[in-house]
Amino acid sequence: MDTPRHTRTSVRTAACHCGGLRLTVTCDPSWTNVCHCKACQRRTGAVIHSGAYFLQTDVTVDGPTKTYARPADSGYAIAFHFCPECGSNVYWEASRFPRYYGVAVGAFADPGFPAPRISVYESRRHSWIRLPAGIRTYDKDPA
Repeated sequence: MDTPRHTRTSVRTAACHCGGLRLTVTCDPSWTNVCHCKACQRRTGAVIHSGAYFLQTDVTVDGPTKTYARPADSGYAIAFHFCPECGSNVYWEASRFPRYYGVAVGAFADPGFPAPRISVYESRRHSWIRLPAGIRTYDKDPA
């Protein structure tokens, strides 16, 4: 993935729909991506997923979670953390990136959030989706 960028910014907060599960981050993401795989489409209920990755040491988790774990299409294990009250998936842990939390960009509800730099599973992208110029694309998950 991208070289980590641990630029300090103003503090950002991601939250579930009911506000019971909140994550506070103290830096810009190391990388942000979009994914078009079927699992992400089904998990989010959207045609595209956007995730941001932060070192766990830069994230504070507040509130209870329920976890659902499964193997990712890449073969690595992934554990999704949901709010047990409203069911929103706010963050995940992927064994492929053991020191990072992935956080749903939509949970920040911040239109100024950094744009994605990587797009994966382009083979599953809906034909009408247009991505930013210069984004790196991969037919599947990059090795």
